[in-house]
Amino acid sequence: MTNSRRFPILATARAVAACSLAAVVATGALAQPQSRAAAPGAQPAPVGAVSGSAAEYRLGSGDAIKISVFQNPDMTLETRVSEAGTISFPLLGLVRIGGLTVSDAEAKIAEGLRKGNFVKQPQVTILIMKVTGNQASVLGQVNQPGRYPLEVADTRLTDLLANARGVATTGGDLVVLSGTRGGKPFRLEVDLPTLFGPSGREQDVIVQNGDVLWVDRFPMIYIYGEVQKPGQIRLERGMTLLQGLAAGGGLTLRGTDRGIRVQRKAADGKVQELKPAMDETLKDGDVIYVRESLF
Repeated sequence: MTNSRRFPILATARAVAACSLAAVVATGALAQPQSRAAAPGAQPAPVGAVSGSAAEYRLGSGDAIKISVFQNPDMTLETRVSEAGTISFPLLGLVRIGGLTVSDAEAKIAEGLRKGNFVKQPQVTILIMKVTGNQASVLGQVNQPGRYPLEVADTRLTDLLANARGVATTGGDLVVLSGTRGGKPFRLEVDLPTLFGPSGREQDVIVQNGDVLWVDRFPMIYIYGEVQKPGQIRLERGMTLLQGLAAGGGLTLRGTDRGIRVQRKAADGKVQELKPAMDETLKDGDVIYVRESLF
């Protein structure tokens, strides 16, 4: 007795599976599956395509580079990009590579060698030895002000600030990035606490050659009169009059909260004398005066 006669259910299942597989092959269902999001008539994306790739560094005047041609050691050259953005390469003479990415500069030199019949299939490699062509400055209240090279094309504001070893203890929360964009003056004020918030990535802009980052000092208030510790006090964000008095050590035994006055400079430059409430927010440059009690 065969297996089909002993197990009729198993034989029937095998037959159904064989028919189903034949139908699938006949209708082409085993072909390469397409993306569900592909629109009708859309062309498939090329293999290896990468979206949103990082921008390449562009060579600038003063950059020190090393150029090598595969299997042609006599063409190896260490040089600097001139102020005009050119280099002098053997057999080719002056080649303008300033402003080009490294890969574009490699392709340009290789094309010159190929067209001049100097090398049949040149493979050119450029190694950046030192970056000096693209730089930005950091000034103001930072731990290490100075000029810093932009070693990658997507150097951001936070990267530049980190190169200057961060904001100094005298620095405030406001930084200003200035430069040019599209031939026009560019200025951006950035609040550092907001920069590190949920939506701060939008203000962490890419720094370009010639940009200047300025870190302002922290805001100050001044308190004198009948307080324990008169003098200048750092104005914290959202500090109220009551908090300012507490930072000054509080009132002396002769001080009175009914004699508190705040002098504030208006937009026109004139000084106004105010009688703010204890929960009113102070501003940069406010001068608090606590009078002596008459009783």
